[in-house]
Amino acid sequence: MPTETATATDPAPEPLTGPPDGPPAERSAVRTLLRLWPFVKPVRVRLFSAAFVAVLASSTGLVIPLVLKWIVDGPVAERDPGGVWFGALVLLLIGVAEALLFGFRRWLVARPLAGVEASMRRRLYGHLQRLPVAFHDRWASGQLLSRATTDLMLLRLFLAFPLTFLLVNGVTILIGVIILLAQEWTLGLVILAPAAPMIAICSLFERRYSSVARRAQDQVGDLTTVVEESVLGIRIIKGFGRHRAQARDFRRHARTLRGTELHKARLLAAIWAAIVVLPELAIGAALLLGTVQVADGDLSAGTLVAFLSTALALRWPVESIGFLLAISQDAAKATERYFEVLDAEPESELEAATGSARGPAPGAPPTSGLRFENVVFRYPDSPAGSAPALDGVDLHVQPGETLALVGATGSGKTTLTALVPRLHEVTAGRITLDGEDITAMDRARLRAMVSVAFEEPTLFSATVGENVLMGTSPDAGSEDLDRALSVAQADFVHELPHGTGTQVGEQGLSLSGGQRQRLALARAVVGRPPFLVLDDPLSALDVHTEALVEAALRRVLTDTTALVVAHRPSTVLLADRVALLSGGRVTAVGTHQELLRTSTEYAWLMSGEDTGTEPARDTPPPHQDGPTTTGQEAHIR
Repeated sequence: MPTETATATDPAPEPLTGPPDGPPAERSAVRTLLRLWPFVKPVRVRLFSAAFVAVLASSTGLVIPLVLKWIVDGPVAERDPGGVWFGALVLLLIGVAEALLFGFRRWLVARPLAGVEASMRRRLYGHLQRLPVAFHDRWASGQLLSRATTDLMLLRLFLAFPLTFLLVNGVTILIGVIILLAQEWTLGLVILAPAAPMIAICSLFERRYSSVARRAQDQVGDLTTVVEESVLGIRIIKGFGRHRAQARDFRRHARTLRGTELHKARLLAAIWAAIVVLPELAIGAALLLGTVQVADGDLSAGTLVAFLSTALALRWPVESIGFLLAISQDAAKATERYFEVLDAEPESELEAATGSARGPAPGAPPTSGLRFENVVFRYPDSPAGSAPALDGVDLHVQPGETLALVGATGSGKTTLTALVPRLHEVTAGRITLDGEDITAMDRARLRAMVSVAFEEPTLFSATVGENVLMGTSPDAGSEDLDRALSVAQADFVHELPHGTGTQVGEQGLSLSGGQRQRLALARAVVGRPPFLVLDDPLSALDVHTEALVEAALRRVLTDTTALVVAHRPSTVLLADRVALLSGGRVTAVGTHQELLRTSTEYAWLMSGEDTGTEPARDTPPPHQDGPTTTGQEAHIR
């Protein structure tokens, strides 16, 4: 088999799912970074103290040239060894003091900034839990992961170093310039000559580096997504022998990121060269001019030594400007990316936007059970003018009844079940539980009343017991766990190495599909919910296990109001009534036997025959003796 290799001609990868609305409006780095203030405010005293200590340490370093001037013009000129040794001791003490002050600054900021990073990470994670499912559908997980890890590390680095030293270096340069002008103003003006071109260069660098920094961070998110998908889909990759193709895709993303990082490096190298060369030229010119003045007797040797020592002491504060600006721009873009997520509206703020929360009509008798009233749903990112996923759905499930939802692929069954626990918000119409509009209910109370099990079961990196008991209150005990496992015919867990204490691993991939599905079903029924929503929960089970689960589940369903998506006739037989969905509409409701007689489409779906064509959905059902209910009259009586 020929190997697949990446070449230099590989096209750049398309950006993966990120901010759905494109890049945000451009704003200055300062305005963006100011959004960090609420997180920094609790530790502001430590940070201000650290900045003061750093300024003091940097200013202490500027005393060294003045001591050198005293040594040269005093003890050295007078040939006083004792004075030279005293001066050396003073220089040593100043150096030690400067080192201790900088160490103290680091101690002041280490713990509070680690706390700021942890607080921002908790805030982001908590916000992600409250964002609607539609948000997560639009965003690649790698983009969210990179914001919670890489971007927050950049912000901590900025708060620990550039934020302080932009202030410290600015104050140091100001104090140093004053000292230079006081020592010899003509030489001071020579040193200041590069200031104007350096300001222009920094401004140009900031504009260019900003866009490249944002692009690099987005590409890190894309690369993270590729790695995460490859790890989670390793069985598919190996099963189809696609490891080389995946490796090539990874290399393409990695090469694109490498190119962007090299672009950043070139920009940083250019500004670093300019910032280093211009001051060096100014110092060289000042040295030449100062030497002439010393030779002419217009300037003392000690003054020239002190002047040059001060100028050299200002080299690092000046040369570090490019490095500090680069980190600041990285931090500004990381802040921008962080708040793109944090600014998204959580679920609790969407209720007013839907405008669907309302009570029963005046004079209308209260209804109980689960009712869909003229429900319309359109996915937020669906094209303008496209048909809604659900259109005018009317259903009423009486208390204690089980309604099976049947329909062809894409008819809207899963979408309908997702509306009950408000994983999505209805576009129009309303859904009520025991007469109360679900949009007027607290989400915690709603989701305590409605339990769900999806066709694709999701398990977490936790024990079997913890995964199952996630579906009930924290005070549930082993009796509840054993009952739920029994209903789901999941007694296989007792044969695992540590029973219900066995870690199932990431995504529960250490278990078979049927085992994962049974644990998901156990999680749905463990809390004895008054309302149960099951999305084809038995699809991965063999016929014998399915029969056992159905027998146990039938007893559970007598005490709850249930909505069950079904594809098999055996699952349909669990229900009291059946609703047929076709093209996002309810076209028929009745018992299984009634619909077999009256609905051609339903009979075709239940037959399991693959004829290559579906019956026409717009064709009215043939004449029958028994009653049928269609359209907006589709209620379970």
